[in-house]
Formats: sequence, structure tokens, C-alpha cells
Amino acid sequence: MTRARGGAVTAVTAVAVLVAVTGCTAEQTGRVTGGANGPGETGGKGAALAAAGSLTVKGRAPKTGYSRARFGTAWADTDSNSCDTRDDILKRDLKDVRFTGGSCRVSYGLLEPDPYSGKEITYRRGRSKVDIDHVVALSDAWQKGAKYWDPSKRIALANDPLNLLAVDASTNRGKGDGDAATWLPPNKAYRCTYVAAQVAVKKKYGLWVTAAEQAAMKKVLSSCPGQKLPAGGNPTKAPERFQAR
Repeated sequence: MTRARGGAVTAVTAVAVLVAVTGCTAEQTGRVTGGANGPGETGGKGAALAAAGSLTVKGRAPKTGYSRARFGTAWADTDSNSCDTRDDILKRDLKDVRFTGGSCRVSYGLLEPDPYSGKEITYRRGRSKVDIDHVVALSDAWQKGAKYWDPSKRIALANDPLNLLAVDASTNRGKGDGDAATWLPPNKAYRCTYVAAQVAVKKKYGLWVTAAEQAAMKKVLSSCPGQKLPAGGNPTKAPERFQAR
């Protein structure tokens, strides 16, 4: 077994996308994107709120025709790094990571904290209490535009690090394919980051929202504080950053 030295390189790209699309700081988005950060400062809640308000509003389309297979093989190696997407996200989001059989298959790690519940969870391959969640559920995406996409775009969404997060399995099962109007993380301190990530994904891929969903997004984001980007450190080790002030 070997230990991981750091997060996936895709984290930096995901930070850039989330900051650029929503205007949230990297401190706010660090958990979704693996904790990458650096010096500087970006816009606060106003830009994220504006991004939510700019999303196209329509009714939810029927779920007819949806299946997971419509979004390609689960956890495809879309970045051609010889590791599947699930292991890439585990490497990015867990700490004290260990591998078996090389540097891809994650066998052990710690989720500290789980963003959805706030709990500390130990990951062990084959006995995992950790899910990789699609922040914007694929079924939700299907009903809000993805049904009409080229298959390659659906595969990209399903494997985009911006839309993926290691979380507590039991809490995640309660989410189902809920959007912001029907489900938010029980850990209230994480809701700003969670909703900002959903806005970023929907903006990036051109997915629409329902009126109730947009209202829920705005309600959460209107209570989020503006934050400065810290000069250094690993924000995944500072759960207090999620706390609204």
C-alpha cells in the first residue's frame, strides 16, 4: 500500500470554474473542489446570488426515458489518467489515503468532516460508508435539459469533478434525485457551498431550474457571508469555514 501525497489535479480546474461561474470564493468552494486555494479574493454572495437568478426557469420535464446508462458507463476514466472517476474523487476528498495495487484503487481514507452530515467517516474499500454523490443528480439533470443532449455531454456531466463529492452514504440516500427545493444537506453550515456548487454546475451545462428550485437557491445564498480567500492551508481541515456568520 502507498499513501496519497495530494489531491487530484482536476481540483484546481474545478475551483476556477466554480469561482468564475458563481463568484463564490475558493474558501466557500474548497470542499466541493478538493480544497485547492491560494492568495487573493473574489466576489461574495452577491455574484452567486446573481448567477442563481440568471438560470433559465422552466417546469420539470417527465422522467420518461431516464436511466443511469444514458450518462455512460459509471465512473468512466474521462481524464485518461488510468484511474476511474470514483477513485479520483476519493483521492481528492479523503485524507490519509491509502491504495492497493498501485496508485488508483483507494483502499482506505478518512472523510473529515463529511460535508452533508458533519460527521467523521472512515472509508474502507468493500465496506464503504462513503458515496460519491452527483451534486446535481443525474435524474434531475435529465428532467431539466440533459435528455436532449448529445451522449458525450451527459458523460462529461456524470464525471465532472465539479459535480462530484465524497459524502456519507446514509445521508446521501435520503437525497435521491432531489433539487434545492426538495433537499438540502442536514449540515446547515455546508448549505452555502452546496447550493453554490449546484448553481455552478447548472450554469456550466445550461441546465434549467424550476421556479421553486430557484427560490430555494436564492433563499440559501442570500444568507451566505462574503469571505476572503485565505493565504494558505488546507480548508478541508477547517470545518468551521462552513459556518454562517
